[in-house]
Amino acid sequence: MHVPRRYKAALLAVFLVAACGQTPQTSQSPAEGAQQAAPVKGGSLTFAADTEPVSFDAHVSSQDITGAIVRNVLDSLITLDATGKFHPWLAESWEAAPDLKSYTFKLRKDVVFHDGTPFDAEAVKVNFDRIHDPATKSQLASSLLGPYTGTKVVDPHRVTVEFAQPFAPFLQAASTAYLGFYSPKTIAADSAAIGSGGPAAVGTGPFKFAEYTKGQQAVFARNDAYNWAPKTAVHTGAAYLDKLTVRFLPEASVRVGSLTSKQIDVAAAVPPANVKTVEGNADLTVLAADYPGGNYSIYLNTSKEPLNDERVRKAIQRGIDIDTNINALYFGQFKRAWSPLAPTTPGYNAALENSWKFDQAESNRLLDEAGWTTKDAEGYRTKNGKRLVVDWPLLPAQYVRDSRDVLGQAFQADLKKIGVEIVRPQADIGTYLERVYGGKADMADYSWSRAEPDVLWLLLNGASKPQEGGQNATFLDDPDLTKWTNEGRATLDEAVRKDVYGKVQQRAIDLAVTIPIYTQSQVLGLGKSVKGLTLDANAWPLFYDVWLGKAQ
Repeated sequence: MHVPRRYKAALLAVFLVAACGQTPQTSQSPAEGAQQAAPVKGGSLTFAADTEPVSFDAHVSSQDITGAIVRNVLDSLITLDATGKFHPWLAESWEAAPDLKSYTFKLRKDVVFHDGTPFDAEAVKVNFDRIHDPATKSQLASSLLGPYTGTKVVDPHRVTVEFAQPFAPFLQAASTAYLGFYSPKTIAADSAAIGSGGPAAVGTGPFKFAEYTKGQQAVFARNDAYNWAPKTAVHTGAAYLDKLTVRFLPEASVRVGSLTSKQIDVAAAVPPANVKTVEGNADLTVLAADYPGGNYSIYLNTSKEPLNDERVRKAIQRGIDIDTNINALYFGQFKRAWSPLAPTTPGYNAALENSWKFDQAESNRLLDEAGWTTKDAEGYRTKNGKRLVVDWPLLPAQYVRDSRDVLGQAFQADLKKIGVEIVRPQADIGTYLERVYGGKADMADYSWSRAEPDVLWLLLNGASKPQEGGQNATFLDDPDLTKWTNEGRATLDEAVRKDVYGKVQQRAIDLAVTIPIYTQSQVLGLGKSVKGLTLDANAWPLFYDVWLGKAQ
């Protein structure tokens, strides 16, 4: 499939699912942990993922599954805890310049890649320059580097990362797997091979990428030399597990069945309809956490009729019965959203909760006011002989998750009641991207991973133009939204950031450029023999501290 270069960032919306920033959950409660024996070294664990990476190269791929898997192989400069505090990892310490145009890191001196190459300042430069290089065709990591201008090697273990403008979100970005480090030797020898996985993907992490069988599984072996765990880890030294196997089981029924039959130890993406069944199994438990970043939301294209009229946008925003449909489809596992930003994200504006509600009477009033006063034989509103039709493309079936196609059908039915026809053409991914990010569609829906409120810059800033690789599918350059999101990324002052990001969320709802739908949740099912499994700030399972004990 060929996708025009200007739409490459749009692939993020297709593949990314979301990430989390609430307090990490664990497969072992404090009380249970006190009763357990000390962690046992050894054994193999099998984790079933619902998605297979298109590429295992974290510098190239935008998929959450890529980041989650290669987190076992790649380390980062720093790590982020559940409270939003940063801690040392490969960097012992760091300092931000007063103008936030550069960050200087003092690196550990004892870290080595799996191939024996030392990790040093030059390795940081090689990796960040690779991400920034257009030839790499980075789909996410390059955006996390923002206005990057280069990395300066101060000495072998001190490095300064520089930016053209103040860039406060960099510290959070530097904690992600997407800005993790591959061996410079591997990059120089054959960087294209990294995406294929296996031994070519050489990092410094607690596991080595041993093998990959397309369509089946990826296997990781313990890195016995590992002795530089992040400060947020429970233990130090090598991982407990001998081997970690990631199986790719896209069918939910197969994953859940494999879990209950003990063919696997951990299953990702347990469907909401199956959570109670897993919880009711004495041999299993559920581990869950909400994602931060951009909630699953609908974005309305303000650049063309009929959604260039704020009254029509508001009528649609208030004409959808979100609560009823979310509860019916997701069995209470996903929370109704009130803001484009998830509650687990720093800067979330809680004042928006219950501030706008389902009100079809108000929707009808607004549509009348906008001039859509007559109806055709099928009950749809018309103006000047033209039906009120809204084009909302549906992703190809292989990219639809969480039964969002079914949810969309419910919203179609809601909006038909107020005379709005929603059409949902479904074509190939190239056509989808061309329509949505070329500004031809009226609405687009997606969620966006990141435990950083700067995600609002990507979603709502006027400079984040889809036709130039951005993600603002509202196609609106609102002076306030642009000003506030620019201010948010230019400061580390928490009070200022909370203020500007709070105003951004409020204005986005007031302008009806977005309809927040639900906060997605990471839901894992696991056998009770799995101990020490936690979810990081991205709601990704962390296997470094995991060990296998006796099922309770």
